[in-house]
Amino acid sequence: MSSTSNPPKGHFKVLYFAGASSFTGRDSETWPAPLPLSKLFAELESKYPDIPAPGDASAPVIQESDEVAIIPPVSSG
Repeated sequence: MSSTSNPPKGHFKVLYFAGASSFTGRDSETWPAPLPLSKLFAELESKYPDIPAPGDASAPVIQESDEVAIIPPVSSG
């Protein structure tokens, strides 16, 4: 994946990899900051209903210019 541009002022970037990119139809998108991680996952579940939120994501708060990567589990055989 090539380097991505910085998010606009007051925002952070969510990067989607593998199946998450295919499912959302995009490699990345920006969100307003600050935002608690738990709120981000609630918003993602609302926007993309088949993306489940992880267990405990309540503590961290995402700040301006941060990056969050959504990487689905990968299996090999």
